[in-house]
Amino acid sequence: MKTSRRKFIQASATIASLASAQKLFSQSQKVTKPIVVSTWNFGVGANAEAWKILSKNGRALDAVEAGVQVPEGDPKETSVGLGGLPDRDGRVTLDACIMDENANCGAVACLEHIVHPISVARKVMEKTPHVLLVGDGALQFALANGFKKENLLTEESEKAWKEWLKKAQYKPIANIENHDTIGMIALDSSQNVSGACTTSGMAYKIHGRVGDSPIIGAGLFVDNEIGAATSTGVGEEVIRICGSHLVVELMRQGNSPQEACELTVKRIVKNQQEKSKEIQVGFLAINKNGELGAYALQKGFTYAVYSNDVPNKIFDAKSFY
Repeated sequence: MKTSRRKFIQASATIASLASAQKLFSQSQKVTKPIVVSTWNFGVGANAEAWKILSKNGRALDAVEAGVQVPEGDPKETSVGLGGLPDRDGRVTLDACIMDENANCGAVACLEHIVHPISVARKVMEKTPHVLLVGDGALQFALANGFKKENLLTEESEKAWKEWLKKAQYKPIANIENHDTIGMIALDSSQNVSGACTTSGMAYKIHGRVGDSPIIGAGLFVDNEIGAATSTGVGEEVIRICGSHLVVELMRQGNSPQEACELTVKRIVKNQQEKSKEIQVGFLAINKNGELGAYALQKGFTYAVYSNDVPNKIFDAKSFY
């Protein structure tokens, strides 16, 4: 009986600890730096790779690049990189951007044949006077900088595309991962913030469509005085309000990361009252104090957190609907 009672108490303590952690991250409380956060369940594997750098006092920029490379290179992930679902013409086109603590940034859009667009985006940032390269120009730049040309359309994704062609109905469903970006933001031990965002975009989109993910200020924004934000979901609605930039500016005005994410989602609802009921958009943010926030239109948006206090856990974001 004593043993059972002891086990019950231990189990209750564990449950209470998890509940406390959930409460902590839903209320933008301070955590110990370094910290890395990323969107969706695949953020766990990405965070683990980023943490290898952050835990050794590495730079946030290096951490976010290494982290998002994990889903980019996973052929089983159908919304990012290799294995991404194609456009309606059967072509896998990738978008990505990266931004560091000094407001340096680089991006690529509608890039084909390159597994790691995030690394091409970093090359754009570091080796050119430009921010964004697109299409064939982005591919030529990648090849000139040593990236290998590969076929990104896996057998599974090609099969799904051919099945889609039978009806060719374009109507993305909220939280069905055919439009899910990985956005990652990190605060390193030097208290510098960086971020990365990468996606294969909407499945079966019109060829050439680009969403918010590679757009600095929409899919990602970093201000080292304040913090950083990233987004996921239907990019068109994020672009309309410069979503990630808005989150950071709201934090600048004194709002917590949680409050800033909520206010930004409510802006989408205000602008797109009916449409907002059928789509998913989520925001994730951190500030320089290590506080974080997450909020979405619909239930189902998850995010992963890794810090000295939280050993890589998934949390459910609050939502408007």
